[in-house]
Amino acid sequence: MPFMKGKAPIRRTLKYLEAGKIVFRDRVKIFTVNYNVRGDHHQGAREFVFWFLPQIQYKNPSVQINTFKNMTPSPFLRCYLDNGEDVLIDIDSKSKEEVHDHLRRVMCKSDAQLAAEQTAEEKKDNPANFGFGCEKHCMCEIPGQVPCPTIVPLPKHMRGKYMYNKE
Repeated sequence: MPFMKGKAPIRRTLKYLEAGKIVFRDRVKIFTVNYNVRGDHHQGAREFVFWFLPQIQYKNPSVQINTFKNMTPSPFLRCYLDNGEDVLIDIDSKSKEEVHDHLRRVMCKSDAQLAAEQTAEEKKDNPANFGFGCEKHCMCEIPGQVPCPTIVPLPKHMRGKYMYNKE
C-alpha cells in the first residue's frame, strides 16, 4: 500500500486523524506555526508540526493553517480571530506535549462544549426518524407509507395468509 510508505505512516490513517483533541473555537480563522528546521529550542515545534498538524487540519476544516519555516529566531504559534485580533503563543524550548496542552487550554473548545455539539448534531430533525423521542411515533404517520393495519386493514395480496395458503 503506497500510503503506508515514508516516515511515520501512522499519521495517514483515519483512526489517527480522528483521535486529535484540538478543535478550535469558532472565532479562530487562521492558525500559523513559525519555527526553524535547526536548533534545539525549536525541537518541540518541529515535533508538534510533525505529529499534531495533520490532526488539527482534519478536525478544523474551516481554519486556514500555515507553517513558516526558517523565518524567526524563536518558535511561536499565532491564531488570527474573526474580529481582526491575533493571539500569540510562545513555544520556545517546550516539548510537543506542552505545546499541545497549552494550545488546547487557550484556543480550543472545552470537552463539555464538544459533547453538547455532538449530541446536537445527532439530534437533527430528520423526517425519516420515527419512534420514541421523535416527532412521529410510527412509520405509518410518514406520508407515502402504508397505514397501520389496526386502523386500515391491509389488502389481501399483502397478507401472508392469503398469499401462501392458496387452495
